[in-house]
Amino acid sequence: MPSDNSVPHDCPLVVPAHVAIRALAIAGDLSMGQPTDQSARSARLAGHIAALDGADGAGALHARLVALLRWSGCTANASGFAALLGDDVAGRNAMLRHALPPDHPLTFSNVEPLARIHCEVAGDVARMLGLPAQVETGLRHVWEHYDGSGAPQRLRAQAIPQAVYYASVAGDLEIMARTHDAATAVRMIRGWADIRYPAALAALVAGQAAALLTQLDAPETDAALPAHEVPLSIVADLIELKLPWLAGYSRRVAELALRAAELAGLAPPQQQRLARAALVHGIGRASVPNTVWERNGKPDSADWEKIRLAPYWTARCGALVPELREEAALASHMYERLDGSGYFRSLDKDALGLPQRLLAAAGAYAALCAPRPWRAAYASEDAAQLLEQEVQAGRLDAQATGLVIAAAGGAVGGAPVRKGLLSEREVEVLRRISLGESNKEAARVMQISPSTVRTHIESIFRKLECSTRAAATLKGLTLGLI
Repeated sequence: MPSDNSVPHDCPLVVPAHVAIRALAIAGDLSMGQPTDQSARSARLAGHIAALDGADGAGALHARLVALLRWSGCTANASGFAALLGDDVAGRNAMLRHALPPDHPLTFSNVEPLARIHCEVAGDVARMLGLPAQVETGLRHVWEHYDGSGAPQRLRAQAIPQAVYYASVAGDLEIMARTHDAATAVRMIRGWADIRYPAALAALVAGQAAALLTQLDAPETDAALPAHEVPLSIVADLIELKLPWLAGYSRRVAELALRAAELAGLAPPQQQRLARAALVHGIGRASVPNTVWERNGKPDSADWEKIRLAPYWTARCGALVPELREEAALASHMYERLDGSGYFRSLDKDALGLPQRLLAAAGAYAALCAPRPWRAAYASEDAAQLLEQEVQAGRLDAQATGLVIAAAGGAVGGAPVRKGLLSEREVEVLRRISLGESNKEAARVMQISPSTVRTHIESIFRKLECSTRAAATLKGLTLGLI
């Protein structure tokens, strides 16, 4: 397997910014246990509320963007919420609906570190997407409250960007009206006056709630959203922060699929579609609780029902983001198998063409060559042998598997963007912590002391201008360092 996991830099694997934003919004909704249009609906409300409050067009747009990306940091702290709530998806859904049991374990002291991770990653995403500074600042403070009870910095009143208030009250109105009723939403918003948001804003929204909710059904276009091109890999990288041991997986699958498609003689547009499908295939994975992915032993039947739905949600993303329709449809076939034993459609060989077969083989090979919490990474020769066994069992296609194995032995495409930014030792430490290893675990593997690992991490944070491991992982992937 090639050591560099980046997609070749000369490939046009880019999309308009608004496409990446909407895909990230859907992944965030799934991570928070929400309907796949929750962020879009809240964003529409946030824009209308901002306009009602006297904001100009730019201010309303900033509010929409903050609301769309409000959950963009939630994959990065999923493991923390899983540890606190048992189920990061259902638990956060209950948290948003204010339906956690009275004895829930959430306190400011244990939530603040998770909010800090969330806000740093969300702000970094805004910067990577080239969004206005006001949006980035809003996302870095998206969990702050008017009375200073929020996180991560306990900002108060005017110190909090106005876009945060618009996104917050819009989200509360959408969620409470949908899960309870409009009257309950209004009552709760009034109750949070001068707590979550200014009293004047709470009164404005409460008084206009009926009209605002009616406007949700009106058609709206993305004409005002940013249309400059951004790398599609941002979507893949952010999704994979949910499980540290997945970091870079979609990039590796994309590179393999692209090379295999070229060896197969597929037309360049088909090659690009395969690589793009690999980069978005994990969107549906956000809907599955971390405890399912990290449970010791084999998944039980209930776990499998959730896992089988992951590619379904990826397909739904394509239905909701038409610019990704073809890629998402192809991506949702990644776990289908020729004998019908795959998921979610249980298709067999008669329904699976060469692109689907190449994607399945590339995904299987890349997974085998990467470490998992329950096993070490397989050597390339052993991974190839295991894939051949899948061919013999009738699950993977012989031609596609052979092409993927041949592609894995090819030259590495693209040099790291910032090759000299970190020392070789720091890059190795970054790789270890990106896999979720503790300082002690990284020290044991690298045969150095935990204090030396800590010193390297401090240097990495300083050079990458970040303060959390999740943010360092995201930047390391984006810069081609890991």
